[in-house]
Amino acid sequence: MSINVYMIFNGNCQEAVEYYAQVFGAEPAEISRFGDMPPEPGYEMPEEMKNRIMHTSLDIHGSTVMFSDGMMDSPVTAGSNINVTVLSDDLEKMTKEFNQLARDGKVRMDMQETFWSSGYGIVQDKFGIEWMFSHDDGHDLRA
Repeated sequence: MSINVYMIFNGNCQEAVEYYAQVFGAEPAEISRFGDMPPEPGYEMPEEMKNRIMHTSLDIHGSTVMFSDGMMDSPVTAGSNINVTVLSDDLEKMTKEFNQLARDGKVRMDMQETFWSSGYGIVQDKFGIEWMFSHDDGHDLRA
């Protein structure tokens, strides 16, 4: 199990990752773009969204820092664009922690299966902190 920082940007994630990679002498992991996602029935992704970064990461001094562009219809505010991410191979424990935070907080995305994880959900805790939970079922999300 690990806890990581996830930074969200308004379309300038590529620039941010290149900048931090240069500052910290890090090599970016593989970059996944929203256009790389499998099509979702009933949803047509806007063309301008397809080149935005869905996920990448840097190893900065031994810690994984993850990056993404936000959705175009949900701009992020600088200062509130950093989330805490829980990666765990224990789906039951992770789901319990998610539900405990949700009890006094607000679920942003129900815990559910996605194309990258058998369990993923987002919850904002009672202090306003966004937590992303992702079941690590062998596919390395940090890669």
